[in-house]
Amino acid sequence: MSESGAVGPQRRHPGELEAGVLGVLWAGDGPLTPADIQRALGGGLARTTVNTILARLLEKGVVVRSRAGRAFAYAPAEDGRDAPALAARRMRSELEKETDRHSVLARFVSGLSAEDERLLRSLLATAGEDEPA
Repeated sequence: MSESGAVGPQRRHPGELEAGVLGVLWAGDGPLTPADIQRALGGGLARTTVNTILARLLEKGVVVRSRAGRAFAYAPAEDGRDAPALAARRMRSELEKETDRHSVLARFVSGLSAEDERLLRSLLATAGEDEPA
């Protein structure tokens, strides 16, 4: 709320915006233009914001782009519909931003539930089994 008492637009986290754009793309019947996506999201976002989100998703390899007349149209990349792969990519991306990987991983692991910790231990124990010796 501003000093005048008016409520301005709520700023959203970029991850939330990316998820919204991906949701629209996943629900689409084919490639969509930024204008299509903006309309599907309710028009509350500026076209430049939609373009920025699409550029980020393209850079991450989550979407692909093709020409649609004078504009571009976007669609989920082949693995872009795979929610677990997308979440793993985001986790790796966040980890790669930090120089103290040990502390980041230690804090991540310390916050896991007992069940998730068991699952992680099991996955780590079997991670190298598929690789040739």
